[in-house]
Amino acid sequence: MRFAARESAIFGQPEAGLAVLPGAGGIQHLARLMGRARALEVVLSAQDYDADLAERYGWINRALPAAELNDFVVALAHRIAGSPASARIFIKDRINAITLAPADDFRRDSDLFGEGVRKTEAQQRTQAAMQRGFQTRDAELELARMLGELGDR
Repeated sequence: MRFAARESAIFGQPEAGLAVLPGAGGIQHLARLMGRARALEVVLSAQDYDADLAERYGWINRALPAAELNDFVVALAHRIAGSPASARIFIKDRINAITLAPADDFRRDSDLFGEGVRKTEAQQRTQAAMQRGFQTRDAELELARMLGELGDR
């Protein structure tokens, strides 16, 4: 389950801006969560998405005001913990079996990510991003804009 603070959460898949495929299941999860068209938009655009749009797209369960987020998550966790462990295990197992791709699909995407980061274009774009402050707080907050400008170097 995924929850986010409406005022501050930013979601994105920046990999396309660096000429690589998302690894670690990004494509697998997003395609199942939000459908093909929205997953293509998110992954290919390398744009930032606020919590409200992420909620509408199915990326997160709920966008809540920051002041309410902790209380909501704690109450939900307590409610879930109050149900029998055997039911929680069975339900999670079945939902995972229905909604998650086979482990080999995740491995394949991770392999493709690893291959992609070794390519010249990805290395050049990553180097250009680093020169513009990639991996700093300011760049993280403006990542979509910065990635869009990499072709302007």
